[in-house]
Amino acid sequence: MSSRAADFVRLFATERGRLLGRLSRRVGCPATAADLVQDIFLRLWERRSEAAGNPAAYLNRSARNAAIDHLRAERVRAAHVTGLTPEQHGAQAAPSPQQLFEARDRLDRVDEAIRRLPERTRDIFLLHRIHGRGYGEIAGVFGISVSGVEKHMAKALEACRRSIAGEDETS
Repeated sequence: MSSRAADFVRLFATERGRLLGRLSRRVGCPATAADLVQDIFLRLWERRSEAAGNPAAYLNRSARNAAIDHLRAERVRAAHVTGLTPEQHGAQAAPSPQQLFEARDRLDRVDEAIRRLPERTRDIFLLHRIHGRGYGEIAGVFGISVSGVEKHMAKALEACRRSIAGEDETS
């Protein structure tokens, strides 16, 4: 083992327990604290040149920042979960066979409407909705304006809307 690796192992052995206790108190969960300590030492190993002068100070600063980041992320998650409705939590009952049949029927109608679109309109629709391409990128591929892409998309979306509403293609 190199001298640098041996020094790191000694530092880990001497500082791990102290950091673990400190972070456990700050974040309120020993398992989370252990994960944070592991991450801190991993970052220290990756950036050992930055902490060469005073690794204990680097560890203290990293532990403080890790606790703050973790608690901030937990607050954001809690605020997000608080704003969810029961349906969004997944508390919704499983769909009935009738609902599944109706959803499958609507999907089949939309699929058929997409197949009936003119080839260019269908390709533009699929590039945008399925492959996530932007209007500008699609316009470049087809050599048309962004406005042209918008018109093709409007045509495709209207065909899908009509198919879901059960309207005839000729209306």
